[in-house]
Amino acid sequence: MKSQGNFLNFLKNLNLCSYLLVCRCSGVYNNFILHDIEIEHRRQKAVTEGTETMELTHINLQGHARMVDISSKPDTQRYGIASATIHMQPETFQMIMSGQAKKGDVLAVAQVAGIMAAKKTSDIIPMCHPLLLTGTDIEFRPDEKNSSIQIIVTVKTTGKTGIEMEALHAASAAALTIYDMCKAVDRGMVITDLCLLEKDGGKSGHYIRK
Repeated sequence: MKSQGNFLNFLKNLNLCSYLLVCRCSGVYNNFILHDIEIEHRRQKAVTEGTETMELTHINLQGHARMVDISSKPDTQRYGIASATIHMQPETFQMIMSGQAKKGDVLAVAQVAGIMAAKKTSDIIPMCHPLLLTGTDIEFRPDEKNSSIQIIVTVKTTGKTGIEMEALHAASAAALTIYDMCKAVDRGMVITDLCLLEKDGGKSGHYIRK
């Protein structure tokens, strides 16, 4: 893996004609490498011309979906914070906050569900890489006035990719679990505002939702 990463970095430093010649001579026509190099050359050209835009990396040279090759990327500390809000009837809100739901402690179960979902994101989202999570924390913010509960999820890892999908998946699973625990008394609950609040680490750097 390390030697492949070094070779990939070597190719990225060549101009377009040179890297194609090296690929021919070495017999390297791996779609992962060719696609990554092509993306990098497009990016460098766009930077030079002042027209840099984001590329869709989950599409291969044939236009089909692929899992991105991250073998040459360095490990960095990463965290992602996501949120979702579930709205309900005032009676449902009071039932949850007083611990009177027949299925048990709604928020405790939702918290476990969110943590489990964060760890299982790659099993549900097809092109996500399996990640070794170093921490997952879930905070519930009840809003009695609006009969709603906001779910804030923070997920951390040290690795080559992630971590926003894990945070988003955890927030959605926690909200769905609240719905499941209370649907017998309130099928009109609505889940809204699933979004990424903040993310840091990796090439894309620091993102904060405005």
